[in-house]
Amino acid sequence: MSDNWNYSQINSNLFLITLDQKIEGFREFISSWLYHHESITFLVDPGPKYSIERLKEVLEIIGVNKLDYILLTHVHIDHAGGTGKLLKYFPEAKVSCHPKGVKHLINPAELWKSSLKVLGKIAEAYEEFIPVPEHNIFFQEVIKKEEHVIEAIETPGHAPHHISYLFNQYLFAGEVAGVQQTLPNRIYLRPATPPKFKLETSLSSLEKVIAKNPKVICYGHYGINKEASKFLLLSQKQLTLWTEVIKEALAKGEENLEKIVFERLLKEDKPFSNFHYLEEDIKKRERYFINNSIKGIKEYLKEKLVKASG
Repeated sequence: MSDNWNYSQINSNLFLITLDQKIEGFREFISSWLYHHESITFLVDPGPKYSIERLKEVLEIIGVNKLDYILLTHVHIDHAGGTGKLLKYFPEAKVSCHPKGVKHLINPAELWKSSLKVLGKIAEAYEEFIPVPEHNIFFQEVIKKEEHVIEAIETPGHAPHHISYLFNQYLFAGEVAGVQQTLPNRIYLRPATPPKFKLETSLSSLEKVIAKNPKVICYGHYGINKEASKFLLLSQKQLTLWTEVIKEALAKGEENLEKIVFERLLKEDKPFSNFHYLEEDIKKRERYFINNSIKGIKEYLKEKLVKASG
């Protein structure tokens, strides 16, 4: 477990805040992004409730005494679970959320229930949602404040209510381009495709952000990549490869499908093969989410097969 809470200053205004959790391997996994300027201050994805007290401490260290906006890429517990609690410190902040996610922020009981069902003890460690006041919530495709412009881009796939935010050269990507981990001289990359996944939807969302030509990706999981176009295209290729490998395994009726697919992808997917270089506790965390991503693609393919035969 880690109690190492830190932040990195990317440039004079942009900060990566690392939200380590009280679960083995959940370090350098959740990114919260702060842009702090004299005329605009916004935070992208405050993370789960567990993180908020320490997040507030980091904001104080940086010198933030006001938040104009809290930008949510989606309302999953690890990205948005702490929003209601953060608003107790910054009640003036406006919360950007896709209209499909609003009801879950206002009354998070069902979202909490489903988080517990899917994540179990992980959700318990993240801690329960606090409702967000409806008057704080808004959605605009273009957010303007003085000379600053933030574009909210609907990018369903990981979730039907997923949004990516484009600000200057930065794409705050949430999980539209999967999950990355920076290692010495290499990068580990995998899809984030839990049920319900649809390949066409995810590829279309990636096309949408590629067309915006961002220079830098700010990932929800985890960190920053300054070769945005290259890695967005890699994410497209990776989604296609994973779907093809799982499709072939399903056609063969493979037993232990997750294990067989995992081992094949380690050989055929170069960025994913860097799994070997992860530390053991992070490998354990990743195996859980890898299986969930395989499950999402498997269910998509089975559903497609049913529709085709019907």
